[in-house]
Amino acid sequence: MPRIVLTAAVLGTPDPRGLARFYQRLLGWPLRDDAPEWATLRPADGGTGLSFQLETDHVPPVWPPEPGAQQMQQHLDLEVDDLDAACALAEEAGARPLGGHQEGGERVRVFADPAGHPFCLFTRG
Repeated sequence: MPRIVLTAAVLGTPDPRGLARFYQRLLGWPLRDDAPEWATLRPADGGTGLSFQLETDHVPPVWPPEPGAQQMQQHLDLEVDDLDAACALAEEAGARPLGGHQEGGERVRVFADPAGHPFCLFTRG
């Protein structure tokens, strides 16, 4: 089998630079590419990053799902060590709270980023 490496998840947005800066603030990763059509964040350890691609006709998904509305096709799960502090940082950076739940030992809070992409902040235990 050939070597295949996932280098980044790519999120469509009408503002790649703005969305990159939102996730840069949230994750603390350095900005690698910064153009009006494409921006990229990569963690310092060289691991899988996030990229942001210009989509002028971007339609944000609806969460929770509603019949006839743009459906979420993917979301980011971000494990944190302090859920309250991470939620406060996310909101301060421009995220919109959508809800949350607790399952087993996980506490989950769901947010929409500035382009409307859902993401979850969660703790275990």
